[in-house]
Amino acid sequence: MLNGEVASNAIINLPLKTMNRHGLIAGATGTGKTKTLQLLAEGLSNASVPVLLMDIKGDLSGIAAAGIENEKIRDRLQKLQLAYSPSSFPTEFMTLSSETGVRLRATVSEFGPILISKILGLNDTQEGVVALIFKYCDDQKLPLLDLKDFIKMLQYVSNEGKAVIEKEYGKISTTTTGTILRKVIELQQQGADIFFGEPSFQVDDLMRVADDGRGMISVLRVTDMQARPKLFSTFMLSLLAELYATLPEEGDLDKPKLVFFIDEAHLVFQEATAALLQQIETVVKLIRSKGVGIFFCTQNPQDIPAGVLAQLGLKVQHALRAFTAADRKTIKQAAENYPDTTFYDTDELLTQLGIGEALITMLNEKGIPTPLVQTMMFPPRSRMDVLNPDEINAITGRSKLVAKYAKIQDTESAYEILSAKLEEAAEKSEPVKKNTARKEKTTVEKVLDHTITRQMGRTAASMITRSLLGALGLGGRTRKRKSGWL
Repeated sequence: MLNGEVASNAIINLPLKTMNRHGLIAGATGTGKTKTLQLLAEGLSNASVPVLLMDIKGDLSGIAAAGIENEKIRDRLQKLQLAYSPSSFPTEFMTLSSETGVRLRATVSEFGPILISKILGLNDTQEGVVALIFKYCDDQKLPLLDLKDFIKMLQYVSNEGKAVIEKEYGKISTTTTGTILRKVIELQQQGADIFFGEPSFQVDDLMRVADDGRGMISVLRVTDMQARPKLFSTFMLSLLAELYATLPEEGDLDKPKLVFFIDEAHLVFQEATAALLQQIETVVKLIRSKGVGIFFCTQNPQDIPAGVLAQLGLKVQHALRAFTAADRKTIKQAAENYPDTTFYDTDELLTQLGIGEALITMLNEKGIPTPLVQTMMFPPRSRMDVLNPDEINAITGRSKLVAKYAKIQDTESAYEILSAKLEEAAEKSEPVKKNTARKEKTTVEKVLDHTITRQMGRTAASMITRSLLGALGLGGRTRKRKSGWL
């Protein structure tokens, strides 16, 4: 677009080869960010690239159904001079909670001590204790599957097992374990118990191609995550870390193996600690070589940390609103994230873009940033609305993965093993009960056991002790008089 006019012969295409260089979709509420995300996911699926969509607002489920042409779509197509063919896309619904869909879980052991420590925001000393607990569990074959296991271990090393563990592994401060325990409970309050456990989700199930050759679109329904940002950050980082750990080095492929879209991405960084942000930045930098692309969708580019923003090769900027002086300052900063151009006044244009219009810059096939271009977006071919519960149930009812991950496995782990050991130890330490009844005290015993009698005894004993020590010249206080010693 130039001066508000659409040049229908100037098609903006995104090279598949650079879709693993990550991207940003930004813009104010209601400017078309989610529909752009939906459009990109459709294009990738058609190119046989699997996609994972994090659906925070609950409005991406429509990708599983064919779109419905309406007056707005016809007007858009007339300007673009392109044909519209509605289509549904192969979709798998997933969940971190009890909603309908494939249940995603991971074990505490899979996270490992470093990632658990970063999620909890621990210092070096506390991180060392967590590493010690993991080492002890490995040595003693105590599986850490869920948070119940981890909490039991924290209690054990603070009490019954403290002496044994300190003898072999070093000193442990009860204050430190208490602090870690409080942070684990805080994570539990955000619903982490639902996420940790078995069966553990296998990342290979994200990279499937449907029978018709299109990439499977996995829609992770996390509509209840806005109130639980720490759990959301925990899941996202664990998934990225798992992908990075399991996928082989690929270098530059003709197309990515998986593309990850994170809607409302500010939730990932909202309550993340500095250590967690650093971990996310590191994974984003390195996972590109594994053939995985990550796209962040948020209202303002400033929502993304600078270190992560610098890694995003594709930028789709929808309109921003300037209602206040702070807004105008934000728009000026946002404009500075894009290449200089002589065709547009970027600051001004950012406030004038219509719904479904965006400024786009990307990396070309050689990895060189392209000039900034104002673009009118093609409408998604799938439904731009949510599915009703019956439609979602029909899709999940046909899913093989739903059945695979539905049943929770309660395998014997650290909690059960330690509880059994402590119970056995308690039984062995109980005093042997006497068969005969206790004889009643005699009168002399009663007198000797009386409080006054005991006090008299202690006083007499003290006097005798002091007398003996004085006789030996070892005890008692002396006072010096002018006439001599007493």
